[in-house]
Amino acid sequence: MIYKKFQDLELSALGMGAMRLPIIDGDDSKIDASATQKMVDYAMEQGVNYYDAAWGYHDGNSELVMGEALKKHSREKFYLATKFPGYDLNNMPRVKEIFEKQLEKCQVDYFDFYLFHNVCEMNIDSYLNEEKYGILPYLLEQKKAGRIKHLGFSAHGGYEVIKRFLEAYGEHMEFCQLQLNYVDWEFQNCKKKVELASSYNMPIWVMEPVRGGKLASLPEDAEQKLKALRPEETTVAWAFRFLQSLPQVTVTLSGMSNFEQMKENIATYSEGKPLNENEMKTLLDIADGMLSGKLPCTACRYCTSHCPKGLDIPALLELYNEHSFTGGGFIAPMALSALPEDKKPSACVGCRSCEKVCPQQIKISEAMADFNAKLKG
Repeated sequence: MIYKKFQDLELSALGMGAMRLPIIDGDDSKIDASATQKMVDYAMEQGVNYYDAAWGYHDGNSELVMGEALKKHSREKFYLATKFPGYDLNNMPRVKEIFEKQLEKCQVDYFDFYLFHNVCEMNIDSYLNEEKYGILPYLLEQKKAGRIKHLGFSAHGGYEVIKRFLEAYGEHMEFCQLQLNYVDWEFQNCKKKVELASSYNMPIWVMEPVRGGKLASLPEDAEQKLKALRPEETTVAWAFRFLQSLPQVTVTLSGMSNFEQMKENIATYSEGKPLNENEMKTLLDIADGMLSGKLPCTACRYCTSHCPKGLDIPALLELYNEHSFTGGGFIAPMALSALPEDKKPSACVGCRSCEKVCPQQIKISEAMADFNAKLKG
């Protein structure tokens, strides 16, 4: 197992994410506790020492099952992370209640790592509202009391949201957890997000390294290009090798849902094999090819000055591209939930004024209609 230095700790470069644990009868709330125990035991045996749970994973059962699976191991042998569930605004007044319950569910006296969960457009105002909710002050109290060893945050939000959070709370944050993979390096502006975190000397934890399984297999021509460069490497391993090539990355979390996935990923992390310049270019070219169907908006903003509804068309098109490529998901709906109704895709009146000035000749009105239909469907 590769280890990375974080302050005075040695963390396994591969961490076990507990969002996609093995389940029974396809029911996400019914975790297969026996299979999970087997995976945790094997991970511990192979040197994995970082385990990442959250309040909402598996309908609230992830922390329970992980707490039970880890308790048979010495507390000094693993680092446990969980998060305050601010993705649901109803939780904002409940930080003390939830934190105490999380300790109980996980059967521990302290968390090694604790995060503001999913800082995004929808919740940034509430997270930063200390007068009303006091989330940061409470978490800093727990850190002072030794019940939180290291404080950080995860984010699926856009660059500007992360920037705003860091400007407000950066001095208190020790690490940043981002959705990061070779497709999102440019697609979700992850390169710029990593640079932002680096400007605060903040190490990166990675989530969605294979984009929910989307990078586990590629078009045949793409796989052949990779095989020509590294015949022994699996397609999934390429996604991890990309992350091993980024010096800012400390821990990569993988939500492994069966024992075979775990064995394969641990084998990959038995040694570091970062990409050379040619390999990196080939992989990023493959990512570009996967995104060839996205709308080519350059955010020139000619369109916005001609929209009678005042829509932020470039931002909406960016979300449309994300939603279309992912085939749904929560990122676009989450970001749109922060907008008033008259600024959402449904507010487009189809006048096509924007299209007359679009240098890329994007059929914006059709994209807005399709986006609205996708969101409703």
